[in-house]
Amino acid sequence: MSKVQKNPYTENDNRLADVIAAIQVMATYKFYKLDFSGWADRIEGDENNGDYWKRIFEEPPEFFRLDRNREKGSLVWRRNYQKLYDVDQEEKVSREQYIALTDEQKLRISRNPLTNFDISTLVNTAINLHSGEIFHKKDSRWWISGAIGLAGVILGALIKAYT
Repeated sequence: MSKVQKNPYTENDNRLADVIAAIQVMATYKFYKLDFSGWADRIEGDENNGDYWKRIFEEPPEFFRLDRNREKGSLVWRRNYQKLYDVDQEEKVSREQYIALTDEQKLRISRNPLTNFDISTLVNTAINLHSGEIFHKKDSRWWISGAIGLAGVILGALIKAYT
């Protein structure tokens, strides 16, 4: 028998809201990558919910990625940018400026935050994916009302035949 796969879009009533919140925070926070408790603190103000946010980032991973050690999460779109954003100056530095920095200074360099347009695109994509999954779930149940009706007809015929 095949294993029924859970759908995070329809299993978690808060998923869409949480994905949108995560996109907004992860797209603009000065550091593009944090551990899960750090994101939990930034997104909802409770660092104790790191395991919950790890699941949000993992299931399914259209928008988010985990690092090699699976200890930190980031937004996929933001990972595309080079690490040339000075979080203290809030501006992009050149490759030459980056190379000239000390190792300690390089810790203050991240990836560019996303623009409002980028964030809007991601949020709209999340809404569309979620809506599509909800529609698919409803669409996959089309046969239930027909089957119940048919079962009623058969049951009625059996009762009539035996009475």
